[in-house]
Amino acid sequence: MFAILGKIGWQKFSDDEARSPPPDFWFESYDSVCRQCRFDCDGVLKVKSVQDVRAVVHRVLEPFINKFFPAGYPHSVSEGYLTYSQFRALQHFSSAALSVLSTQSLLFAAGLRPTPAQATAVSWVLKDGMQHAGKLICSSLGARMDSEPKSWRILADVLYDTGTGLEVLSPLCPHLFLQMAGLGNFAKGMAVVAARATRLPIYSSFAREKNLSDLFAKGEAISTVFNVLGLGVGIHLASTVCASIQGKLIAAPLLSAVHIYSVAQEMRATPVNTLNPQRVAMIIADFLKHGQVSSPVDLRYREDLIFPGRIVEDAGNVKVGRPLHKVVKKPSKLKELRQIFGHEKFFLFSDGSKWTDLVLEHNATGEDALKGWLVAAYCAEIEKSSDELGSPAVLNAAFAKTENVFPEFLSHVKTQGWHTDRFLDGTGSRFAYCSGL
Repeated sequence: MFAILGKIGWQKFSDDEARSPPPDFWFESYDSVCRQCRFDCDGVLKVKSVQDVRAVVHRVLEPFINKFFPAGYPHSVSEGYLTYSQFRALQHFSSAALSVLSTQSLLFAAGLRPTPAQATAVSWVLKDGMQHAGKLICSSLGARMDSEPKSWRILADVLYDTGTGLEVLSPLCPHLFLQMAGLGNFAKGMAVVAARATRLPIYSSFAREKNLSDLFAKGEAISTVFNVLGLGVGIHLASTVCASIQGKLIAAPLLSAVHIYSVAQEMRATPVNTLNPQRVAMIIADFLKHGQVSSPVDLRYREDLIFPGRIVEDAGNVKVGRPLHKVVKKPSKLKELRQIFGHEKFFLFSDGSKWTDLVLEHNATGEDALKGWLVAAYCAEIEKSSDELGSPAVLNAAFAKTENVFPEFLSHVKTQGWHTDRFLDGTGSRFAYCSGL
């Protein structure tokens, strides 16, 4: 594994030279948290949260806004989103209250006496409450779902089948009904959020004529028809071969296997055209091997839907997402990084480990990620046929090759239908560099 900076030989400064300039610092944003990182005069890295000088009411509301509103709110959404959210909250509040009353009425209609019926109604509501808890927990993972919608869509169905399986098994332990049903609904709640959150990017990948609404409507029509057919088959099975628990234990795993296989094939057939670490790595690897840029259709069946974060050796063993303060431990290394990559919106660093870290600035786009990845891949390629491992000449040669081919390469990437305006790295950390005062 090559070492871009780890073996270059850092310039050593005297104590007076190290103390004379003011310390540099940078900001890192990660999962809606901003931290200031600074090397002091002794070369010790200090990391602290940025001081919040806003009004107290804003600081109190920030955790709520970060949890329930999109990143960058209110600038990241269109006008009217707050009004929409307020009435949506009122809609769900009134619907939930009404569902409690309807559940209690159904239990009364079934002949249960008031006291036990009320206790059962409370238990049933608590069971449904676990589903809402699952939804709330899963909602904080939205950035990761943007990056890997296919993997999360498959996970959603696995969670849903897990919850359904617990419900099927509940007759075997009726004394644990509330626990089994609660856990089942918890898993299904997470599944519902993941499935809904990944629906838009999946449909968007098919909308070649900006006909997203039509695609969505037709998809819902197909789902509705086959849901009705499935309900009919389920009712028939429930009244015949699955009338007993033994029949359910045979039929349920078979139906679940068909379910998971079907969604996996759906996702494999989906040509998602946004750039994420896995897809960029495959684009770079194919370009170095064959001199051509693969399209979303070319890569769809090659994506790893189970372990999407694996490192691709043919693309330079690049890893994205580590915070800059964990990559750079000495001020001399930070100075060297700035000298080499000062005009770029990325840093590359390797200390001789199995991978090269790619750290992006907060406003880096897919184009910046592609360029940084290509530089790292060229470094690895040059070192394989060179005796100058980790030398500055290797990095300079890699930059020269990248500058020579990148405009044409980027043009082909766009022609193939990739969206280069964004790079979806999930919860990857980014930085904003500033000079000390």
